[in-house]
Amino acid sequence: MLREVISTSKAPAAIGPYSQAIRAGNLVFTAGQLGINPNTGELEEGIEAQTRQALLNLKAILEAAGTSLENVVKTGVFLKDIGDFPAMNAVYAEFFPHSPPARTTLQAAELPKGALVEIEAIAVIPA
Repeated sequence: MLREVISTSKAPAAIGPYSQAIRAGNLVFTAGQLGINPNTGELEEGIEAQTRQALLNLKAILEAAGTSLENVVKTGVFLKDIGDFPAMNAVYAEFFPHSPPARTTLQAAELPKGALVEIEAIAVIPA
């Protein structure tokens, strides 16, 4: 099976010993993305802005791998505060308006860099 590291400058660089994404066959597995603006290297302010930026980062990584948000089959969302679920969910729905992927959402005790949200995805690369 083909295993390829995916990397793009349109999303924040990995902050540890991991890849932005790995392509394995026709699947792409992304690392969790924070709401870090790739141009400034800083976290956006607030749950809505961090959610939007995390999803934009995922979009850029998926496009670098030859796929898109429309081909996402599963996401994992990690929230620092589960009370932010409604605000995160409203922004998330903007990115997946039709046939949204399966999703797991959990509250995490802490996230890297003090982030409020982290989102990861699995997507199919169309044939």
